[in-house]
Amino acid sequence: VQLVESGGGLVEIGGSLRLSCQASGFTSGAYAMSWFRQAPGKEREGVACSSAIDGGTTYPSSVKGRFTISRDNADNSVYLQMDDLKPEDSATYYCATDLVEYCNLDPEYWGQGTQVTVSS
Repeated sequence: VQLVESGGGLVEIGGSLRLSCQASGFTSGAYAMSWFRQAPGKEREGVACSSAIDGGTTYPSSVKGRFTISRDNADNSVYLQMDDLKPEDSATYYCATDLVEYCNLDPEYWGQGTQVTVSS
């Protein structure tokens, strides 16, 4: 199982970024896929999950309406569209899966992360 994130960078307040997660070694469309983030000195936070049971998506209130998780099963990829970015969104973002159909708060498999910095 390998997950490789890309797409992070520096963006201004109110801007947008699209993160990508390329999966390999398994069929991502068969499993729930999640995005988490962690800022220095803060706890890890789940920011989006796409269930493989019914295709449902979940978001915490901190990003709901601004972040959107999507999949391209043909490409074995998962994306996180982030709009109206705020300084508090600055963090390292990780793609993760537990190789189960339902969303899990503590998945086993993680990518290396991609840094997002929102300038204030």
